[in-house]
Amino acid sequence: MSGVLDRILASKREEVEALRRENFPSPSREPLDVIAALRRQGELALIAEVKRKSPSAGVLSTVLGPGERAAAYAKAGAAMVSELCDRPFFDGSYEHVTEARAVGLPLLAKEFVIDPVQIAKARAVGADAVLVIVRILPGDSLGTIMDACRAHRVEAFVEVASEEELARAQSVGARVVGVNTRDLDTLAMDADRARRVLDRISPDCIAVHLSGLRTPQDVAAIAKGRADAALVGEALMREDEPGDLLKRMLARAQK
Repeated sequence: MSGVLDRILASKREEVEALRRENFPSPSREPLDVIAALRRQGELALIAEVKRKSPSAGVLSTVLGPGERAAAYAKAGAAMVSELCDRPFFDGSYEHVTEARAVGLPLLAKEFVIDPVQIAKARAVGADAVLVIVRILPGDSLGTIMDACRAHRVEAFVEVASEEELARAQSVGARVVGVNTRDLDTLAMDADRARRVLDRISPDCIAVHLSGLRTPQDVAAIAKGRADAALVGEALMREDEPGDLLKRMLARAQK
């Protein structure tokens, strides 16, 4: 691993040491059912993301606070809200998850998880699911993180980019598998690869398309395929008032 991802992981290792010194309160509510929220019942479910900046997109809209934006997503019909927890690279925080709890939708804590303490932190702030990136968890560490998710009653939202990573995800019992169109090392997009991997996800798993959806037409194309759900981030984050675009995307989410 090199480039941006390598720098992010170096930052995570420092953060993990700080988290080990925290005392986490008991969660204030029961976890919401992520599987039920994302299981396709006709139209593609859309996960709307709060991401104030990124290495690929730069600075995005901050007109709405994280909780306000989550509320706008909920009002427009999102099935789930994703909140970035990384501050240095994405201007996020675990507190953004807490701010979004009032909307009543399942919440994904989107973080670069390398240690079980991050799972404990995410559950303490009210996350219902936590991003688990196969690429950054070699050997037995993927299984360790999956066990931590089960122990804390957090759904593992497992991200893969290749058939090999998909095989690892399914071998440790992933129930939600997202396929990232973007390569985390180069930041390049490859829609054909993502489509190929999505088609190979087991029928009993929730299949999620990650990255690259910018228009209602993009959503319509993904809705015709294997995916149960899709995550929309940058396109919505370029809108100071994202509700209209999200509604137009949902209008094209029928198979």
